[in-house]
Amino acid sequence: MSATDATTPAIEAVTALGLDHEVTRHGRVNSLEEAAAARGIEPRDLVKTIVVRRAEEDYVFVLVPGDREFSWPKLRALLGVSRLSMPDAATARQVTGYERGTITPFGSTHAWPVIADAAVVGRRISMGGGAHGVGITVDADAALAALGAQVADVTE
Repeated sequence: MSATDATTPAIEAVTALGLDHEVTRHGRVNSLEEAAAARGIEPRDLVKTIVVRRAEEDYVFVLVPGDREFSWPKLRALLGVSRLSMPDAATARQVTGYERGTITPFGSTHAWPVIADAAVVGRRISMGGGAHGVGITVDADAALAALGAQVADVTE
């Protein structure tokens, strides 16, 4: 099996959950816009997974549409905390099993809570597939249900 055909923990997890999905493989990209174009979708349908540190050894995944930025104040208010941070690349890999740019809640080494921005609901989205140049396209509502995601307005 070549690297372009290899599976990832994310692909295996989505398959095991029985989610209808499509895997897209493309070369490395330099921007979200390039990734969206390579997957044949609009940037708003490419959902970024951001790892946010709540406290020591306590993280959450935040799912954000590609055309939006998450709001620190909204996320802090939702979580009822006064302080949040983003882990460095090495810590993000340690707590998810994925490198930055490939992170997804699917197949992560730890099932951290998932918060999805309300703008994700009701769409077909593409998420990181657990390796550079790999995307997984799924029905957002089915994916959010499978992840037990909390849906809230957390973006600007």
